[in-house]
Amino acid sequence: MAKTFLALAFIFVGLCSLCFAESRSVVTKPAIAAAHPLAQQAGYEILERGGNAFDAAVAVAATLAVVEPFSSGLGGGGLWLLYRSVDGKEVMLDAREAAPMSATRDMYLDKEGHPIEKASVLGARAAAIPGMPAALVWLAERYGVLSLKKSLAPALRLAKDGFIVDARYICVKRDQNRLNEVQDRFARIFLDHRRSPSIGFRLTQPQLARTLAAIARAGNAGFYHGPIAKELVASVRHAHGLWTLKDLARYQVIEREPIKFKFQDATITTAALPSSGGITLAQSLNILSEIGVATSSDTNDAHYVVEAMRRAYQDRARYLGDPDYTNAPLSRLLSQDYARVRVQSIDPNRATPSLELSGANATEEGNDTTHFSIVDKEGNRVSATLSINTTFGSKFVAGSTGVLLNNHMDDFSIAPGVPNAYGLVGGDANAIAPGKRSLSSMSPTFIEDDKGVLVFGTPGGSRIISMVLLGILDYMKSAPIDLYALVNRPRYHHQYLPDVVEIEPQGFAADWVTALQKKGHEIRVIPRRWGNMHAIMIDKEGNSTVANDERGHACN
Repeated sequence: MAKTFLALAFIFVGLCSLCFAESRSVVTKPAIAAAHPLAQQAGYEILERGGNAFDAAVAVAATLAVVEPFSSGLGGGGLWLLYRSVDGKEVMLDAREAAPMSATRDMYLDKEGHPIEKASVLGARAAAIPGMPAALVWLAERYGVLSLKKSLAPALRLAKDGFIVDARYICVKRDQNRLNEVQDRFARIFLDHRRSPSIGFRLTQPQLARTLAAIARAGNAGFYHGPIAKELVASVRHAHGLWTLKDLARYQVIEREPIKFKFQDATITTAALPSSGGITLAQSLNILSEIGVATSSDTNDAHYVVEAMRRAYQDRARYLGDPDYTNAPLSRLLSQDYARVRVQSIDPNRATPSLELSGANATEEGNDTTHFSIVDKEGNRVSATLSINTTFGSKFVAGSTGVLLNNHMDDFSIAPGVPNAYGLVGGDANAIAPGKRSLSSMSPTFIEDDKGVLVFGTPGGSRIISMVLLGILDYMKSAPIDLYALVNRPRYHHQYLPDVVEIEPQGFAADWVTALQKKGHEIRVIPRRWGNMHAIMIDKEGNSTVANDERGHACN
C-alpha cells in the first residue's frame, strides 16, 4: 500500500464510471498520467476550463516541451493515438519529423563511405523538420473544443515566468558531460553559467514563450511561415543545415489508420507506420500465441519472448519505413500464417544467433522521449509519445526562437547495417530521402477487453516496443490489474542486433540469468533502468487507476 501511495505522489487520480457498448465509453471524471506534475496540472487546468481530452493533450504536450526540454519540444515530433467517444473514431496522428527536401541518402558518410562521427546527432544538420507545432494546431482545430490560445496558455506562462527544475532535469544535465560540445545559445538557456544546474535552478525561456505566443495567435502560420520560420531557416543554414522555407511550408500532419489486432481476448490498438511499434508488437504476440506463451516472467517463457522479439525486430530492420515511400509487406508480416513460419525456426532449448536467421545480412532514438495518457469525462482518450530523439536532441537552439531542434535524422538508416545511436540497424526501407519520415519505435497503445480499457505507453528508444510488449503480457495474465506493478516491473530487451539480451540492474535473480545463459543467450546488465511508462486503467465497474513509472521521479 505504501508503494502505491508513493507511486501516485505526483499523479491526479480520478474515479470513473465506464459503459462498454460498441467500444464506446462514458467517464464521470478525467484522468491524466504524464511525465511531469506541471504537465498534468496544465492538462487538468484545461479540462476544468471546459476542454476535452484533445485540448488537454495540447496543454500537456506544450507544457512538457517547456519543463522537459531534454525529452520533447516544439523542435521535435510525435505520434498521437486518439479515440473519440462520440463516434468511436480511432486514428493515429503522424507528426513525425520529415527530412529536408535537399537531404540525400549518403549525407552523413565521408568520401570513403564511412559514417562521419556525430554528424547525424549533433548540430543543425542533424535536425529534421519538426511536426510538434503542426500537431498542436491539428488537435485544437479538428478535435478540441477550446481555442488553441487557451490550451497553450499554461505552457506559455511557464516558459515566460520560469519554473524550478526538478531532480530529473538535474540528473539529466549531470549526465551531459561533454559540455564543450554544446552550442553557446544552448548553454545560456539550459545550463547555469555553463555548469550543470543544481537544486533551485529556475529555467526561464522567454524566446520560446514568444514562439508559443506566435503559434497561439496564428496557428501553423505562426511557426511554419512568417518571421519565426525565417529565423529558424536562417539559423539552421548558418550552421550548415539544410532547411528551407519551402521545407517548413510543406510540412503536414498525416492521419493514419492505427494497427489493430486481437491477442487472446483483447483488442489492441497501437501505432502504425512510420512507427514500427504496432507491427513489431503484433508480430511478437502472433508468434507467442502460436507457441502458447502468455506470460513473460519465468525463464522458459522469457526465452520464447526473446526469440519472438529477435524475429520481429529483424523484420523491422528488413522491411519497415515511411509508408509513403516504402511498400512494406504488411498483410504478410501481420498474418498468423507468417507467425507459424517464424515459429518453426525457434528452438525451445537454444537461442538462435541473430546472424543465423535467414536474410540477416539485409540489414539513439532517444531514451529521453516522453509519453502521456489522458481520458476525459466523455470517454475521449489520448495516448501520445513525443520526442526530440537523444537527450536534448541536437543541442542546437535555432536563433532567437528558443526552439531546441531534434536530431531525428539519426533514426534513418545512414547506411545498410550501420547502427544508429541506440544500436538499431536498417536497410533501404528506412534510408534517407527528401521529405521522408524516419522509422520510429513509439508505441502509444490502447488495450480493451472484459477487464476494461488500458491507455498506456512509454519513452525508451528502441526499447519502447519491448516494454509495451511486456506490459501487454502482464496485463493479460493479471486480474485484477496491479497497475503500479505493471508500469514498474523489471524489464528485459532484445532487438535482433546487437545479439544480446539487455536486462535492468538488480531486476532479475541470478538463477533466472543463468538459465537463459545456458540456452545460449548473452546477457548484458545495463547500468541504469530504462523507460518512464504512464498508464490509465478504467475497469468494467467504472473505477480508474492512474500510475506513473517510478523511474521518472529519480536518478536511475
